[in-house]
Amino acid sequence: MTRYQAVGIGNAVVDVITQCDDDVLTRLGIDKGVMQLVEQQRGEFLFDQMQNRNQMPGGSVANSIAGLGALGLKTGFIGRVHDDALGRFYANAMTAEGIDFVNPPVPEGELPTSRSMIFVSPDGERSMNTYLGISAELGPEDVDDDVAGGAALLFLEGYLFDKPKGKDAFLAASRACRASGGMAGITLSDPFCVDRHRGDFRKLVQELDYVLGNEHEWCALYETEDLGAALEQAAAESGLVVCTRSGHDVVIATGGDTLTVPVRAVPALDSTGAGDQFAAGFLYGVATGAPLEVAGRMGCIAAAEVISHYGARPEADVKEMFRAEGLI
Repeated sequence: MTRYQAVGIGNAVVDVITQCDDDVLTRLGIDKGVMQLVEQQRGEFLFDQMQNRNQMPGGSVANSIAGLGALGLKTGFIGRVHDDALGRFYANAMTAEGIDFVNPPVPEGELPTSRSMIFVSPDGERSMNTYLGISAELGPEDVDDDVAGGAALLFLEGYLFDKPKGKDAFLAASRACRASGGMAGITLSDPFCVDRHRGDFRKLVQELDYVLGNEHEWCALYETEDLGAALEQAAAESGLVVCTRSGHDVVIATGGDTLTVPVRAVPALDSTGAGDQFAAGFLYGVATGAPLEVAGRMGCIAAAEVISHYGARPEADVKEMFRAEGLI
């Protein structure tokens, strides 16, 4: 059995980026500055309209796993891509980053590889049009028990909870991980996703060792506007609860204890990936045995790095940033 320090399960989405003027957005009927889901035909149309495309592997948990790999951990990623040009690009790009992309591209008769068409206007606004495609079809058959069971940390993406087969995949993977002595956890991903599957999320939280979410997601999970009450209930149901609050102190609760980690405000050029890289920094701390307060600071540093440039993956040596702060 291959041993991994961290394995992620999530949407395997190719980010396809192009620069354009506002009149292009108007001509294509794109809502500026927002993310919207599109169907296959619309997605293929927009893809064909993009000039001078830049491609990079994306997806929320995939970005976190890439951050953990860049910090030196042995990582794997379980995701579903089609055996088409974008799917082969995704698999090869993840492998080139040192991540074990566990599942080979799926041949024939399947949906195309998922992609997010991102149109960047001159003022820096990113207009995202995401076609979920094959990645949302991930199921328990895609989970290799040896991979999940070989993970010291397993990190699940809440977005995949939208389909029953995704829920089944999560349960199979988390049970394999925990049976082998690993820690399994999830990012809540999105308050609307939480609203759609609140009951199932609540059940899964009780089976997991850690849960990451922002204040809106935690309040949605427990149907309250009182964040303190939501986190108190969450801490009673899961071993480790982490709450980010958009530039405010991070709250970490475990075993009846609560601590806050101060956030140093920095100018944001592009907030895409802030939560993904916070997770990478925090989980790096957990994986290396750092105190939770230190792990929280690592998460904040990693998030601050990624919002300082375009793109959802780190460009600087984040480990050196940890070292400069005396964290390692």
